[in-house]
Parts: sequence; structure tokens; C-alpha cells
Amino acid sequence: MTVRSPIVVVLGHVDHGKTMVLDRIRGTAVAAREAGAITQHVGASFIPVDVFEKKCGELLKKYKFELNIPGLLFIDTPGHEAFTNLRKRGGSVADLAVLVVDITQGVQQQTREAISILKNNKVPFIVAANKIDLIDGWQAHENTCSGDTIKSQRAFVQEHLDKKIYNLVGQLAEDGFDSERFDRVTDITKQVLIIPISAKTGEGMQELLMFLAGLSQKFMSKKLNIDDKSPAKGVVLEVKETTGLGMTIDAIIFEGCLKTGDIIALAGRNGAFTTKIRALLSPAPLEEIRDTKKKFTSMQKVYAAAGIKIAAPKLEDAISGSPLMVTTDEKKSIDEINKEIRSVLIQKETEGAVLKTDALGSLEAIAKLFEQSGIAIRRADVGAVSKKDVLEAETVRNSDRYLGVVFAFNTHVNEDAANEAKSSGVPIFASNVIYKLEEDYKAWKKDEEKREKIDQLSKYVYPAKIIILPGYVFRECKPAVVGVEVLAGIIKARQPLMNENGETIGHIQSLQEKNKTIEKAEKGAQVAVSIEGATVGRNIKEGQTLYTAVPIEQLYELMDVLDEKELLKEIKKIRKA
Repeated sequence: MTVRSPIVVVLGHVDHGKTMVLDRIRGTAVAAREAGAITQHVGASFIPVDVFEKKCGELLKKYKFELNIPGLLFIDTPGHEAFTNLRKRGGSVADLAVLVVDITQGVQQQTREAISILKNNKVPFIVAANKIDLIDGWQAHENTCSGDTIKSQRAFVQEHLDKKIYNLVGQLAEDGFDSERFDRVTDITKQVLIIPISAKTGEGMQELLMFLAGLSQKFMSKKLNIDDKSPAKGVVLEVKETTGLGMTIDAIIFEGCLKTGDIIALAGRNGAFTTKIRALLSPAPLEEIRDTKKKFTSMQKVYAAAGIKIAAPKLEDAISGSPLMVTTDEKKSIDEINKEIRSVLIQKETEGAVLKTDALGSLEAIAKLFEQSGIAIRRADVGAVSKKDVLEAETVRNSDRYLGVVFAFNTHVNEDAANEAKSSGVPIFASNVIYKLEEDYKAWKKDEEKREKIDQLSKYVYPAKIIILPGYVFRECKPAVVGVEVLAGIIKARQPLMNENGETIGHIQSLQEKNKTIEKAEKGAQVAVSIEGATVGRNIKEGQTLYTAVPIEQLYELMDVLDEKELLKEIKKIRKA
């Protein structure tokens, strides 16, 4: 038996500093080369144990952590979508996570999503409360321990920091986690550690590294003990064409030994398949496996835990998030992987949406998150959105228009599918950010429900407030024709009008804008209206404010449907006067 490196993921909301945190740890310039300082590619970096001993020697002694792990293997992710590909049956390949939170902003939408995914996969995490250097009055001390740099700050700055920390503690409590600043934690088995850091100045990075290494050593030693002579098991992070090698996969090996020439089984778009490894390519320590500006080292074999690039035939069919295993019995391995694929895919006869994603991991994670949010899924599969998907959603739409939709996460929508969706009216929600899918769908559903209610209320009088513009009397009576400005709501033909005292003065016969008859006029519009029953100088006058005469019984129903709450209250007050 041997001890493998713990696998660590770094998650967090966009722009909260995930790449800079890893960049500080690695000591390389990955972040500076990334477009817009946001990580664009999936990667993994091995940090040897001597780096931890060099950076955190005194802290390790202080907290009585003794390290015998080889190091830590960090997964670098563009957001947390890649983490979902670190899937294995019943949980995650990741042993530990760093949840990066901008301390000035606190928990955001993607942070909550990351917390849900970590919770669903039972992955423990440490919170890196980043950007402490942005706290008012903060005096930076480059590469200093968090405890020391906090003590050196003025009292009011320490107070600001505490307020930010306890805001974070409260937000984490909403998700069911008891958390505390690392130096105030009373029970590290029950409380989530919050470590104040600055990836920009390096403050607090020593504690972050030390607790990652120390906690994984202390609480995961049994899990980290593996048989390094057993056949390898891993997971496919990404499928990508590599110059000179053709289609390759980036994989994380979490168990056993992988050798050049091994037969591996993995999931493909048409079911599980096997292939023979042609080459294994490994990065040197402190270099990123997805960094194409660095040269790879060719390996004969690699031991868990490792990030490895694999070149082999037929990999263009491989799927991200797929289990990967060395096989001596191809039929047995294929059956096992097909069984796992079937456990992730969804095919039901009940009403629900169609979900298509780029990878097994994201499919599994999104389906679970949607289920928790009350969005029913009829079918979930990997691949581009096809015409068949849209037709299936169309069938559902006939009985439940709000579930007859297609979700496309990080995947292509075929042209025939887009055309079918356009002609049938089936909405396709496409995004490469998980929470945007749900957010866009819920916003669409809310608008549709509102529109449906408004359609049902088309026989009702729509609330509006208008003013007769001085100098714009075109005709005094039979009907009166005057210029008006719509101050609030919408005016339409055939709507009754009343004055400020609730007295009916006639009804709108027609509306014109630039000599063209129009159906309606909204807030801000200046139009000519003909008012049957009104006479200028008798029951209406220039500069007068008028309202649509909404019947009192309709006001209550409209209050539940329309946004013009203040206008409805105003009309209600006039009607009751």
C-alpha cells in the first residue's frame, strides 16, 4: 500500500479570484496569460510536499501536522462546471475543495451553486475569503501569514474584517454549514474553516496551504491509502485535439497504476468502448497539464493521483465525465461502464423538460440541481440538441407549455433543431453557466405566466393615467379630439375614462400617432385620442389628468397580475372616494 496525493478542486463565483489563488500556489504565470484573467481551460497541477514544508514549516509545527503525503493535485477549473466531471458513482473523485469567496461581495449565485454541488457529492471544503487587501484601510504585508497580517492591522480595519467574516458565516449558515475564522475554530471536524487571504499580495496563503495539506493528511489517511500496483481507475476531464497527437483526453487517475500499452475502457457517445494507450504525457511538478506553451514529458507509467494526458485511437468518441479503467476483461468493463452511463441518463414517460449537456458530469449535476429546484426532467442525455429533442419537447408543450422546453448546457444546437424550435415555438435555453439556465428559464416562465394572465384579462379595463396637453385641442366635441401624454399604464380604444373625482367623462374611440391609427399607447407616448362623450370646456379641459375607469371588482384581480401597483392604488382610491 502507498499514500496518494489528495485531489483538490478550486471553486467559486466568476471574478472572485480562483485562478489567482492557484497562480499564487503554483508560482507560475498562468493567470496572466488567460484571456481576461478568467481561466479558459481545464487543468491540473501537482504541488510537491516540499513546497508546503518550505512555505508552511512553522505553521505545520504550530498545528502539529505531520505530512507524509506526496503533495496535492489541484484541479484548475473554469468555474465549477469542470468539477462536475470529477464524478464517480456515489460521489466525487475530489477529496477536498477550496471555495474562493470575494470577501467584499460575500456568497454569490455561483458560490451557492458550488456549495450545493459539493454538498451533493459529500466533498469537504475550506473557504478562502479572498481580496482582504480591498478592505478599507487594509495595509498589505506581502506573503505574510493570515494571523500575523490581521494582528498588524489597525483596530477599525480588524473590525471591518470581522464584519465581513461574520456576514460570510451567516450566509454559509443559510446553506446548513457551521463556519468560523480558522484561528477561532473549536472543532475542525464540525466547522468549516474560513481563511482570510489575498491572492494578490500572498497574505494568508501559508495557512491555506497548510490546512489543505494538514487536514487531508489527518482525516483522509485511510482514503488516501491505495494499492499502486492495481489496475488504474480515473475520470475523463476533457476531450481535446492536441497538435501532433490527434484527439487526446485529459484524465485524473485516482487509483492504481496506468501504463503505456494498457487497454482502457471508457464511455463514448454511442456507449462504452475500449482502446489501447499509445502515449502517456505528464507535466513536470508546478506546471499545468493543459498549458500548451509547456512541453509534456512522455511517461511509461503513472501512479495515482495524477493528471495525465492520454493519446489513443478512437478518443474522438469519448465523453467528459466518463469513468476510465484499465481492463483485462473488456466485456465486463464495457458492461460496467454502460450500467453507470444508464444510471446518469434520464428517460421517463412523465411530463418534463429535455436536458442536453456536453458531459456526463454536468448532466448528472444539473439534473440533480433542477430536481431540487422543482424543474421536472423527462429526458437527459449527452450531445448536441437535435430535431428529435425539440419534437419531444413540442409533445410535452401540448399538455404543459411550461415544461415543453429544451435546456442546452455547453453544447451545440443543430441547425434543424433551431429551425424546428423557431417554427414550433419551443424555447431552447442555452448557456455554459449552470445557474443562467435556471435563471433564464424561471424569468421566461414568470413572463409567460404573466402574459397568460394578461391575455385572460384582455376583456378587463387596463389601468392608465393621461394628461391632456395644453394647446393640443383638435376638436371640442362629438367626439373630442385632443393630444395626450401617457403618464402611466397603457391606453387602448374602447376604454372608459374618468376624472380625478371618479366621474366618467366618456370612452376612447381611437388613437393616432403621426396620423396613423394605433391599437394602444404606453407610458411616455404622446398621441391624439378621440373621446366619445367628452366636451372640451365642459367635462374635460387642457392640462387635466384623466384615468381609465377600471371597475372596482377588476382592481383586485389586476393587482395580482400587473406591475403598475401604485397606479392601481391611485385608481382604487379615486373609485372609493
